[in-house]
Amino acid sequence: MRNISLSTLAIVAAASMVIGAGAHAADRQSELARVVNDVAVPLMAKNNIPGMAIAITAGGERYIYNYGLASKASGGKVTDATLFEIGSVSKTFTATLAGYARASGDVSFADSPARYLPEFAGSQLAGATMLDLGTYTAGGLPLQFPDKVTDHKAMVGYYKTWNPAYAPGTRRVYSNPSIGLFGYAAAKAMGWPFDDLMQQKLFPALGLSHTFITVPKGESENYAYGYSRAGKAIRVSPGVLDSEAYGVKMSASDMLRFVEANMDGSNLDKTMQSAIAATQTGYYKVGGMTQGLGWEMYQYPTTLDQLLAGNSADMTLKANAIEKLSPPRPPVKDILVNKTGSTNGFGAYVAFVPSKRIGIVLLANKNYPNSERVKAAYRILATLDGDLPAASAD
Repeated sequence: MRNISLSTLAIVAAASMVIGAGAHAADRQSELARVVNDVAVPLMAKNNIPGMAIAITAGGERYIYNYGLASKASGGKVTDATLFEIGSVSKTFTATLAGYARASGDVSFADSPARYLPEFAGSQLAGATMLDLGTYTAGGLPLQFPDKVTDHKAMVGYYKTWNPAYAPGTRRVYSNPSIGLFGYAAAKAMGWPFDDLMQQKLFPALGLSHTFITVPKGESENYAYGYSRAGKAIRVSPGVLDSEAYGVKMSASDMLRFVEANMDGSNLDKTMQSAIAATQTGYYKVGGMTQGLGWEMYQYPTTLDQLLAGNSADMTLKANAIEKLSPPRPPVKDILVNKTGSTNGFGAYVAFVPSKRIGIVLLANKNYPNSERVKAAYRILATLDGDLPAASAD
């Protein structure tokens, strides 16, 4: 792995040619560094981002580029040990855990969540399936819980009295309460608290040593501060089903390891391989996007416009009709897989292409527009692979 720490932000001209395997290794490294710097510096300036890590995997080589500050108060710089909040990218880990539960025989995605959470027997929620919860199609659960839902008792009451706006399996409504309950129910079926399953089983099984739900005291100095639009230092606040929906904190290098496991999990045990395959299975389409569990996928090569549409506010905030894939589409290599994630003070984006063995991770301690993240990642990916139409440098 090549760790490249760039504390002085100087704009460097982007490389004009695609970085290919035929080039000398040192030349490829230099070209990639120039392209990443040309993307990162104006991106951070435009969006007032204090600190950022960009991690790239390409053909088995890893590159980590660290920029700026993890804390403006202390002046601490972003390093390879810096922990970022990844927001909704956490959903891909929740989905992997649920996939593991299914592969272990603890869960069936065709079951009602009431099978694992009997307090919901007889409710409208019982008419949905676990798969509906995991793919945001349970019937219109909202993006966030209502403000009055602040503890477990209120959460149970909310789900028991919830009335769907749509028939299950007919509309995609992106929702933390939906996939959050999916993860919570899977953990219940496995007989462990969700946080313990993640921290003691899933993360170690994936080889992730700098990934946490709750950052331990020994790692507190590595936990970056996020920054609000007003520049105030903030970190994510506790919330109902926060661990399941948006609670992971991790380093860029660990996220890159997770990307590599998703592209090639041959070194993992069969149960984990099956879990990852479940997350990259296509369950339905919305426009050019195919919905997996946590991950969202596009036929490769794809265009920047398709990625921007798939990561737009319309996809997050509106109910979208779906085209169900029956049977679900098994994982394929010629796809671009991606996910955005945000908390009030952090912004993340992850994308990878299994057939090309390329992937990129953008982690920042500022919540900035999804469109800016997608454009930045696309420019770098297009430099790595000539099959991807080049994007302009706006």
